Amino acid sequence: MAEANEQFGQIGGASYWMEMVKCQDACPVHTDACGYVNAIAEGRDEDAYRIARATNPFASICGRVCGAPCEANCRRGSLDQPVSIRALKRFVTSQYGPESGSSDHYLAGCNREMLPPNRGDYEPVAVIGAGVAGMTVAHDLAILGYKVTVFEAHSTPGGMLTAGVPVFRLPRDLVMAEINAILSLGVELKCNQRLGRDFSIAELRAQGYKAIFLGVGLPKGRKLDLPGADLAGVYDGMDFLRAFNEGNPLPVGKRIIVIGGGNVAYDVARSAVRPLEALEQHETVADIERGESVAYDVARSAMRLSDDKEVHVVCLEKRTEMPADEIEVTEGSEEGLILHNSRGPRGIVGESGKVAGLRTVECTSVFDANGRFSPTFDENNIETIEADTIIFSIGQSSDLSFLKPEDGVESVRGLIKIDPQTYQTTAPDVFACGDIAHGPRLFIHAIRSAQIAARSMHDFLRGTHTEEVVQSSWEKAVYTMCEDWDQLRRVHPPVAPARERANSLQMIEDTFPVDDARAQAARCLRCNVNTVFETNICVACTGCVDVCPENLIRLTGLDELCKTAEGRESVAGMLEVPPAEMDKISVEELKALGGVLLKDESICIRCGLCAARCPSHAITMQKFNFRRQCVSLPGLNPKLKYTATSSHAQDQA
Repeated sequence: MAEANEQFGQIGGASYWMEMVKCQDACPVHTDACGYVNAIAEGRDEDAYRIARATNPFASICGRVCGAPCEANCRRGSLDQPVSIRALKRFVTSQYGPESGSSDHYLAGCNREMLPPNRGDYEPVAVIGAGVAGMTVAHDLAILGYKVTVFEAHSTPGGMLTAGVPVFRLPRDLVMAEINAILSLGVELKCNQRLGRDFSIAELRAQGYKAIFLGVGLPKGRKLDLPGADLAGVYDGMDFLRAFNEGNPLPVGKRIIVIGGGNVAYDVARSAVRPLEALEQHETVADIERGESVAYDVARSAMRLSDDKEVHVVCLEKRTEMPADEIEVTEGSEEGLILHNSRGPRGIVGESGKVAGLRTVECTSVFDANGRFSPTFDENNIETIEADTIIFSIGQSSDLSFLKPEDGVESVRGLIKIDPQTYQTTAPDVFACGDIAHGPRLFIHAIRSAQIAARSMHDFLRGTHTEEVVQSSWEKAVYTMCEDWDQLRRVHPPVAPARERANSLQMIEDTFPVDDARAQAARCLRCNVNTVFETNICVACTGCVDVCPENLIRLTGLDELCKTAEGRESVAGMLEVPPAEMDKISVEELKALGGVLLKDESICIRCGLCAARCPSHAITMQKFNFRRQCVSLPGLNPKLKYTATSSHAQDQA
């Protein structure tokens, strides 16, 4: 096995061992989840926050609403269930993030090694859109020394954080706290400034902005072209959520249907189920900024809904195929949502110009044999669901009406056309990323793409070439797993009772109590610790095979290993035989040559019993340390386009 480890190390270098830490590898911004989870387990909460914040300017928000690809890839999930990584992040951000009342830890926690090393007093740049992507670009460029101005079309910043995420999932004071921490870096924010209405790209250039970032997102919802889609009482989900979150809900009836099976559809449905009375005591971002409490007028109170309201969710997918998170579906059901799986909309029924119902058809399959979206239906199975309000939540679309031919910015299929590596548009001084360039993705994807865009803008303006590199090293692993760590089961943070939360806008999920946080963090399998085998001193006693509690180490003959193409290639390397000549070696010869010890890394629990049992010390537990950093390379960035007006050209002139 030592030879196999060494071989993998030579073939993949550090990348193999980095990919072993699946949570960090799956995170777009490469947050060291293993690091901060174990710090929590050890009671080092301040260190945990620093690690969680290091590469993420929106760590507090991600502790609440991140799609958590780290959890989806957590290796603990191979044993039972993933570690509660997102909730543990919330545990430490609530203590040390900007929402705690101070931005000191936030500002000190930024890992500046992930930013270009050359900084100074630089020229002005414009950022369009104060959402996650735009504010991340502003964060990075401000630290580098640029004079950043953010232009926001709405009266408050936040983008989808405030317009699209329900107030009962993400507190608005937390959003403003994290945005204000970024503004404290010297970023200027101008609200109620819409590109194409209040200013143009040409005007920004004329005002001296040397680079422009477009982070305008996908502000419009999509509707299906169905009969009756123009009836009164039909809305798109984005309009509904934006109005709801602003405290000005759209008028809805007592029987509401939400079309869609994703997380946004459940955000819409769970917002719709809540009575308007709940909004009376809710503060919006604007109220928070003004320092005022909310007092809704009598007219709005007259729109209150009665307790007999029904909210239905209609989606094409089977229950097991739904893209919505399991917890969303479960909690939605607890709050009274009525789910109609495998149903597709056929038309909206109307009476006197208003919605009266939704005609649906059974969806027999959503995807074809190749996994492509290609729904099929049983037209003999039609049913109508009565309704007076229908809300589409089937996706988002762009509004590129602000683009002018003279801007030089091209679009493709409704998105801004970009270079996929640098996020530079067809206009060299304009960059874009996030949903407007990639389509709908997770917030954490927008953060990562914005970090790359900011680096590209810096290289464009400075005439530099910045790349990420990895520094790695090995050290003896010294650690202690808590008692029965392999038996601990995942638990969710405390949540309000279903009836209570469905009748208010209080936060659905609370923070872990300290003891629960420590216990949940202790479930981590420490994937950065590895069993390293030295075959030259192994005595083949197979003691490691006997002692392994997960039975993941086994002795396998070379003849057995050669039954797979991958194993055959490995044996050829061990025997120093060209793969093409492996056929010349008989099965009997392979058996006579012996075997190898194989270890299934996917379910190793890092107990260390194999290393403790090994009489020759051929097995050791070692920690693989690695960190990313940005370095400057000679010359211009060959992936970027430059113009005579870019700063490096002026400097050279």
